Amino acid sequence: MEDEMRLIIISGRSGSGKSAALNILEDLGFYCIDNLPLGLLPALTEQAQKQKHHLLADNEVSLQRMAVSIDARNVAQDISLFPTILNSIEHGPFDAEVLYLDANKETLMQRFSSTRRRHPLTDNDTSLDEAIESEQDLLHPISDLADLNLDTTHLSVHDLRSLIKLRISNRQSSDMALLFQSFGFKHGIPIDADVVFDVRNLPNPYWDPNLRQFTGRDPQIIKFLESEPLVQEMLADINQYLKKWLPSFQQANRSYMTVAIGCTGGHHRSVFIAEALTKLFVEQFENVQIRHRELPIYD
Repeated sequence: MEDEMRLIIISGRSGSGKSAALNILEDLGFYCIDNLPLGLLPALTEQAQKQKHHLLADNEVSLQRMAVSIDARNVAQDISLFPTILNSIEHGPFDAEVLYLDANKETLMQRFSSTRRRHPLTDNDTSLDEAIESEQDLLHPISDLADLNLDTTHLSVHDLRSLIKLRISNRQSSDMALLFQSFGFKHGIPIDADVVFDVRNLPNPYWDPNLRQFTGRDPQIIKFLESEPLVQEMLADINQYLKKWLPSFQQANRSYMTVAIGCTGGHHRSVFIAEALTKLFVEQFENVQIRHRELPIYD
């Protein structure tokens, strides 16, 4: 994808981490614009297209890899036109991707309370709770067309940086990027998952005091779960389902696909299954990634 003109459109509810995401992409070499008026987006891409055909001057900024933030600070009427504007861009030279960030309402309210920032939709007649709800409806034309949804409820800025590097910066081709993500149901189902498999019915290493400290990546847990017929049967069934249906998502021009695997705590069974599926699909898809939500993320 390095020779392609690339445009990342970042949106999401206020407090979900859009500014942090934009800063991260800037650090990764993207030319970034915050709060771009939506009506200016076509002109910006046209300027980038013209720039592609001439050598850059010493003081000229490259527009071949851009990230722009579009959110509720835009005029509502312009946001309603987002599908039409995006369609016009996608018929041009850009590989345009829509990244939509969100978090649960309780987390968004907590973030505003801790920073004491004013929500852009609050006024004398609109409470923070109401503003957060109405913002979701306002951004519906954008969220509906998102290529990638990221749930930042449980993410620190460091975690978000690692995830954006994994999903966006490390995406090496225009083929669908397939992510296997383990999680714990007791921490909530990921709102950015496209497909969710529940493996809580499998034998749980947690109940063995000698195994509790390990994770599904450790040899002790791998040996335990590989010896269980029910685990092998579940893995085979999930593998068969995904082998049948993932190609149809790819043919539908999906840029990203997140398959979430959940157990109770997100440390043993779901991690093991996600790791096993990654090994099974790494040869079938060019972009196969893995993330364990409840385990520490390292750059």
